[in-house]
Amino acid sequence: GAGGERAPRDSMMMMMPAMQTMVEKRPSSDEWLTMAPVRSLDQVFAQAQTMHVILKDKVKAWALASRGMVRRRTAPAYQVWDPEEEGAGDAMWAAVKKPERAIEKVLRSYGGDASRLVDVCRQALVFASVADLTACLRAVQADPHVKLVRIKNRLDRLYDAALSAGYRDIAMNIRICTEETTRLAVDTHVCEFQLILEGFAELKSNEGHKRYVEFRNKRAE
Repeated sequence: GAGGERAPRDSMMMMMPAMQTMVEKRPSSDEWLTMAPVRSLDQVFAQAQTMHVILKDKVKAWALASRGMVRRRTAPAYQVWDPEEEGAGDAMWAAVKKPERAIEKVLRSYGGDASRLVDVCRQALVFASVADLTACLRAVQADPHVKLVRIKNRLDRLYDAALSAGYRDIAMNIRICTEETTRLAVDTHVCEFQLILEGFAELKSNEGHKRYVEFRNKRAE
């Protein structure tokens, strides 16, 4: 009914100010012109391995600010991140992308240009509500070390979900610019951070992910 349509529309409106501010944080084209692209796949992976812990620490902080959930090895499948459980080893953080998939993507989608890989180092958080997801967007927006490169809002009602087999999320490509990342020469490395509503995260897991891989392969992506 009309009330059922209004609720998701109102929820999406909650995200718009944070989304707009995130878009405004994108670097200028002049800034990107000064950055030499990394075209060696080996170098991309070396940077990604260095960035892995740095990105994960950032995502943990954003999770604390937004009731962000991480996937678990035991039930429940997703649980709000608790730093006191750090040593339990139950949280399943994303690993660096497998080289096989990276090579496949470079050849299929990027014409052999490894510099276009922006998701070798990646993390994700899952949210029980749009309000929590919006709180995470605001936490990222407020982080002075984050430089936004690109943001894809697949939760937008205008987005054609057929392009992603019905799956939706918000995916942002970011750089983390601190004294540490500059010293380690990884401040230009682009990472991916996904914000996923719990219902879509459940679809993405296990059999759902296998079906998505088949869908992606048919599209030669």
